[in-house]
Amino acid sequence: MTGIKILKKMRGNPQVVGTVHSPGALLCALKVGPGEADFLEIRVDNFATNPDALLSALPKLRVPLIVTVRHPAEGGLNQLSFARRRELYARFMPHAALIDVELRSFEKLAETLAVARRAGVKIIASAHHFRSTPSAASLQRSVNHAKKAGADLCKLAARADTLTALGRLLVPLARAQPLPLSVMGMGRFGKISRLLFAQAGSVLNYGYLDRPNASGQWEAHLLKSRLAELAADSEAL
Repeated sequence: MTGIKILKKMRGNPQVVGTVHSPGALLCALKVGPGEADFLEIRVDNFATNPDALLSALPKLRVPLIVTVRHPAEGGLNQLSFARRRELYARFMPHAALIDVELRSFEKLAETLAVARRAGVKIIASAHHFRSTPSAASLQRSVNHAKKAGADLCKLAARADTLTALGRLLVPLARAQPLPLSVMGMGRFGKISRLLFAQAGSVLNYGYLDRPNASGQWEAHLLKSRLAELAADSEAL
């Protein structure tokens, strides 16, 4: 599926992403068929000590892939340098429909982003806040930064431990935006946020395959089922 078709598919149709962040998750991913998840996120940083086994498995996966080599400051494993991350993105890029790169890394990974654009691979600009919930103004600045930097989507993840924090994360989805958004909460209201935000327009909604990779995640198949139920209820109104 081309990048343009992927973006068209997302419009008005929340997509479920199964995260592949462990050998167990990879075994589960090999069993995922088309329609059971919309994307699989390949967390290459989690496999960086032995990427060959992961790389050899990718042609066997049957849904489009998001390739991520996460920065250590935003949850990445194995303390990878920018040089190592560039190398891993280059190795896994041929299998990617999208890549996920943190906004903080755009400058240092400029050549990686250029390669993705030349290959027609779409770019998710992400920002993760594991211990806090930024202000609505700060979240909007991230979206605007992502647009200016040439991203195709913007992903925002932050704590949702209070109703105030939950509402703050909802604000970007309630406004007209220059990019499609993927927004999710972690913590006390994390699971609620992932249903609510998908209904409000979050285009990519992440779930786990074998065990959670972040607080607030649903199991991916269950998340897809719940979102289908909500969509059916909306159509019946």
